[in-house]
Amino acid sequence: MNDALTIHHDQVGHQFEVKVDGHRAYLAYMDLGKQTLDIYRTFVPNALRGRGIAALLAQEALDYAARGGYTVIPSCSYVERYMERQQRKGIAASE
Repeated sequence: MNDALTIHHDQVGHQFEVKVDGHRAYLAYMDLGKQTLDIYRTFVPNALRGRGIAALLAQEALDYAARGGYTVIPSCSYVERYMERQQRKGIAASE
């Protein structure tokens, strides 16, 4: 499914968003300055849940942060868990 999705980065509104079947999912962040982003909300409507959209939004935001040299504060519980899972995968792959 992720090949067909286009994630839009609204830099003015500080959101990553995707529209699917008339529904909008998004991840919102605050730029705290000093190269720090606070990712504070991920929202996927019920009609789109279970398709991996939240993970795609989280990865896109984290990729953006990495490219820009940002530190990420994951205030959103989903993003916090996502980052922990990715870190565990990286540790397992290096063992």
